[in-house]
Order: sequence, then structure tokens, then C-alpha cells
Amino acid sequence: MSEQDSAQDPAKTRFAIIQLVRIFGVACVIAGMAIGANKFDLPLWVGYLLIINGLIDVFVVPKVLARKWRTPK
Repeated sequence: MSEQDSAQDPAKTRFAIIQLVRIFGVACVIAGMAIGANKFDLPLWVGYLLIINGLIDVFVVPKVLARKWRTPK
């Protein structure tokens, strides 16, 4: 086995992290919607915070991470 095979490719790790952030964001939005529908006994503002946090995690954070991890030109 060569040295390249044993080392983890940073692009694969970064891609996985971005996808996990997106999945977490979707989970936050779903949890916030469940709180808004009174499925959980939590204040409504907690649901709103989860929805806002989830939307940021889905749409903003992956772009920021991709820009930060972009290969230099």
C-alpha cells in the first residue's frame, strides 16, 4: 500500500462535513416545525430559533466552508 492510499483525502472529509452540516440543518428545521405544531412541549420561540438556525446551516454555512476550503489559485 502506498503512502497516498493510507492518507485520507481532505476533499472527501470536507465534503462529508458539508453534507453533515446540511443534514443537521434539515433536522433543525423539522424539529422547529414540530415545536411550532405543538408536538413538543417547548416554547414557540425555541422552534423559531431552530428553524432559523437550520436554514442558516442549509444555505449559508456550506458556502462559507466551501469558500474557506477552496484550493488556492
